[in-house]
Amino acid sequence: MRMLIDGEFIESSSKETIGIKNPATGEFIDSVPLGNSDDVGRAVDAAEKAFDDWSAMVPRERGKILFKAAQIVRERARGLAEILTSEQGKPYKEARDEVLGFANVLEYYNGISASLQGGFVPLASDRYCMVLKQPVGVCGAIIPWNVPAILMGWKVGPALVTGNTMVLKPSSTSPLTDLSLASILTEAGLPKGVLNVVTGHGQAVGEPLVTNSKVRKISFTGSTETGMRIKELTSGSLKRITLELGGSDPMIVCDDVDIDTAVEGAVRGRFYNCGQTCTAVKRLFVFESIAEEYIRKLSSRISGLKVGNGMNKDVDIGPLNNYDQREKMISQMKRVRENNEGIVVTGGKIPEGPQYDNGFFYTPTLVRDVIKDSVLLKEEVFGPILPVVVVKDLDEAIELANDTRYGLGASVWTRDIKKATYATARLQSGIVWINQHTKAPADVPFGGIKDSGLGRENGLDSLYEYQEIKTVMVNV
Repeated sequence: MRMLIDGEFIESSSKETIGIKNPATGEFIDSVPLGNSDDVGRAVDAAEKAFDDWSAMVPRERGKILFKAAQIVRERARGLAEILTSEQGKPYKEARDEVLGFANVLEYYNGISASLQGGFVPLASDRYCMVLKQPVGVCGAIIPWNVPAILMGWKVGPALVTGNTMVLKPSSTSPLTDLSLASILTEAGLPKGVLNVVTGHGQAVGEPLVTNSKVRKISFTGSTETGMRIKELTSGSLKRITLELGGSDPMIVCDDVDIDTAVEGAVRGRFYNCGQTCTAVKRLFVFESIAEEYIRKLSSRISGLKVGNGMNKDVDIGPLNNYDQREKMISQMKRVRENNEGIVVTGGKIPEGPQYDNGFFYTPTLVRDVIKDSVLLKEEVFGPILPVVVVKDLDEAIELANDTRYGLGASVWTRDIKKATYATARLQSGIVWINQHTKAPADVPFGGIKDSGLGRENGLDSLYEYQEIKTVMVNV
């Protein structure tokens, strides 16, 4: 596939390409251009050229284009999901849900497009003030490989509906879905130059995009370390940035829960997308009075999960997306074993069999009695490993939950609304779920605190990230 600049799908000026491989089989599936700073410059210039006409369009008309694109995505969901599974590795059902989630995001922003408006303030009989909300200008978006479709929607939807133009950089290991979705937006009537997609590696494409003086806003989703690098690169300017970074989400299971429900919550919250989700359950705290029964049932469920190629119907967990991700899992579990940081209940190895030989598979893993300073609690574990800590009460659970540099999400599982309210007020995170985890509909703000990021995506709050406020004082 080719990258998209000024309405045309073209090669990079480098004439080089990146090969995309299926993480389940190691097979070559496609290639994309190896972009560079020249390509970024052309894309930014195209976005700048398109800005005046796009921003002058009535918001409702911009919304109609997003809605038409959403309809096409729904019609082609099967094919798009197959592309996503082949390049990212997740099971087909998860891929299809993600593609439909992209459509849902566009539909949401179409729905509010007719309500975009400023304000009017009467000051005196012959004076008044108008409050205008105007687009920021050319925006840059950097997308990770774990959920490329939904995160593209989170950035493209609010940026475009408010009249901005955009240059998007997808991950170099899963760019095919984003390019396909960009093609559909173009097909739906998006004018040339409004959305541009430049493929390539972070240093060659991401950094020139972040530092380009014509780009007035950057939205990034990825690691905390890269987010801090972006903050450093933009420190010499007043460029807007939204950073949705790493997380080490705690899940607290109180002793009044329905145990089976809380087990299912932990399984889905941890092992969805092979654990490669920023808001995945990454640390589990269970009250001691139910710990043995809970861990026994949880272990049974985890050991029964089927690992394999995401295109197989009966597979629960696909491979990790790339070699480096699996190496991190191997390294973290090696440290756990060498330092006696916990007891491995199930998993903790590469699965055996010819069907696993060429992919980046790792068995779903449960580790109990994890010590306070374990790597599994101090670092973000971006894969199918779940550490469990037994706690005596809610206060201890909250204290341990907050003992991290991260603050993206957290969940509390209880039937007692007082416990839920108490925990919600004290947990240091941008999102708190009660008796659920990981759900993030387009209607509500999403983002973290501490080292988990800056700003918010989704909902009405995301619109503020892409708009400037202009006060107009009128004396007639």
